[in-house]
Amino acid sequence: MSLKLKSEKLKRKPERTYIFTHSVYQSAVMIGELPTDFLRVSYNNTQQQVMGDERIAQILQAQQQAGFMAPIPANIQGRLSLTVVQAKLAKNYGITRMDPYVRIRIGHSVIETPTAYNGSKNPRWNKDINLYLPHGVDSMYLEIFDEKQFTMDDRIAWAYISIPQSVLNGDTMNEWFPLSGRQGDEKEGMINLVMSLNEVQQPAVQPTPVLYQQPIVYYPQPIVQPVPAGMPVYPQQGGTPQPQRPLFTEEDFKQVKDMFPNMEDEVIRSVLEANRGNKDATINSLLQMNSD
Repeated sequence: MSLKLKSEKLKRKPERTYIFTHSVYQSAVMIGELPTDFLRVSYNNTQQQVMGDERIAQILQAQQQAGFMAPIPANIQGRLSLTVVQAKLAKNYGITRMDPYVRIRIGHSVIETPTAYNGSKNPRWNKDINLYLPHGVDSMYLEIFDEKQFTMDDRIAWAYISIPQSVLNGDTMNEWFPLSGRQGDEKEGMINLVMSLNEVQQPAVQPTPVLYQQPIVYYPQPIVQPVPAGMPVYPQQGGTPQPQRPLFTEEDFKQVKDMFPNMEDEVIRSVLEANRGNKDATINSLLQMNSD
């Protein structure tokens, strides 16, 4: 076949046309109501516990900056002074340098240190922590996390540390403790802690005298104006009472509720009313209720 005939056949070859109907486009999209978990991140029990510990740690740290809670809780054997100095970790997990921080749980208290940015395997914190140590609590649970920007923080190491008897007797201790982790039990590195226990004396409570004052009742005299003859007389109506200002707003209630999501609404409102809307005093009272 000559080149001329081949070119004529190519010219007469029909072109293919693709037509996308509405049904084709319709099959490529989702139609109907969105599922309830659409675009929601689900957390397991461990992640929820970690998030709850972070929230409690933020509350306790804010209270520690304002000072110790008053009055001193009962069943306290002393004030524990703990300094998280530094750590020497076995490995730097990840491509970049780690940003470690420490979370400590002692009894019902959860405390976090600041983040040692670019601390890698040798982070230093020098974080001083002061808290009340209840009777019967003689150990702490310590965790080291690598702070992440877009994902959950990665737990690097952990340890159960018993408070030495010498510290409970009043001595100051400066020791290194082994850490467990992915490398194995007590093979993830060491952490340096300084701790001591000081006695706490309950302040003497002076009785507050209660003074009763006889209430003074004032009856306003009605103002009588002369009415011209022939005009009807209408009875005067009393003034509209002014509504009393609430002790707290719904915004105050919502802020406290966010800190204590498991607490019943009626309990939070009752404590707010008892504290005359003072949020700091309400937080202290609710924390004391949880510790009891």
